[in-house]
Amino acid sequence: MNILVINSGSSSLKYQLFKMPVPSPISSGLVERIGIEGSYIKHTVFKEGEKFITEKTAFIADHGEGLKQVLALLSEGELAVIATPDDINAVGHRVVHGGENFSGPTLITTEVKEQIKKLFSLAPLHNPVNLRCIEVAEETFKSASQVAIFDTAFHQSIPQQAFRYAIPERYYKEEGIRVYGFHGTSHKYVSEQAVKWLDKKASKLISIHLGNGCSITAIRNGQSIDTSMGFGPLSGLMMGTRSGDIDPSVVFHLIEHAGYSLNQLSTLFNKESGLLGVGGSSDMRDIRKLAASGDEQAVLALELYAYRIKKFIGAYAAILNGIDAIIFTAGVGENDRDMREAVCHKLAYLGIEMDNEANGKYNGGIQDVSINDSKVKILVIPTNEEYEIASQCYRLLQT
Repeated sequence: MNILVINSGSSSLKYQLFKMPVPSPISSGLVERIGIEGSYIKHTVFKEGEKFITEKTAFIADHGEGLKQVLALLSEGELAVIATPDDINAVGHRVVHGGENFSGPTLITTEVKEQIKKLFSLAPLHNPVNLRCIEVAEETFKSASQVAIFDTAFHQSIPQQAFRYAIPERYYKEEGIRVYGFHGTSHKYVSEQAVKWLDKKASKLISIHLGNGCSITAIRNGQSIDTSMGFGPLSGLMMGTRSGDIDPSVVFHLIEHAGYSLNQLSTLFNKESGLLGVGGSSDMRDIRKLAASGDEQAVLALELYAYRIKKFIGAYAAILNGIDAIIFTAGVGENDRDMREAVCHKLAYLGIEMDNEANGKYNGGIQDVSINDSKVKILVIPTNEEYEIASQCYRLLQT
């Protein structure tokens, strides 16, 4: 079954084509800077153990045009991997916000699209783009099943005492204000990989997704029971440009005493804070270089980042009543050995003891970087959201 996975951001579009159930893609690519000068496409075909890369730079006005160019790359020339759009059996779409309506992979219908549209206000940078890509895919791949995989779906198992805020009930009933959680596809994938690795279905896991966006999730027996991101993707851990948790009194203060508008506050907390606001760059690699040169703000940014993660590990250890493993994943989680070490430092009282030599030698795949007799395993597991989306589509369409 040929399944094309589309993972669209506000100005980007990632894609992978799988011949399921084979886990390795036959093609993948990235369209960047959509609607911005300097639009760029990198398209890769995997053939007989080799990689063939095509790169293009040309203005791409919107996601619809980007997807049409992706189709041309997939179906034209010597590196074509399909003959016609009808060779695609299904298109799996990452949709950021599904509210309370969706707890698993969902065949897209007119009603489903209406529900995605109703949630625009909860994910204004993503849901409109996700819907546009669905509409273009329906026009482009007319014979394919269209399937939505929601970032929020994995967290629908969170109990009420964890997802409700301590505000009057009418705000939940009438406005839908509650914890929804995000990065669910990533947390689901790496936690399932951890369960297989541990060979322990009855498990207590803490999954730590550290990229430009960051979140941490407590997982009991394969189900999310709490997560750091809430009503939107701003709360919880310190991120690339997002502040993470902050006292709401700061918002009141900036409105009352500094005259900030709502737009200014949104920009401040979403785009000017986090690593960028404290350390001067949203890229952890840049922060590392600045810290190595003696930049005190960069050093502070690293300390804040690790400290926030430690706090959540402690909290989630309490609600899980113990931990079998913690998981590091995504760009920073997989590639920054020093951050993994900083997070795990002095957590032996929780049974978390890192083998710093093994941690320093990590080079990909699933790896345990804890000492041999550590009560809690410390796993580094590369996330693969696109394959997880393809897998969920495949299982849905097989039933």
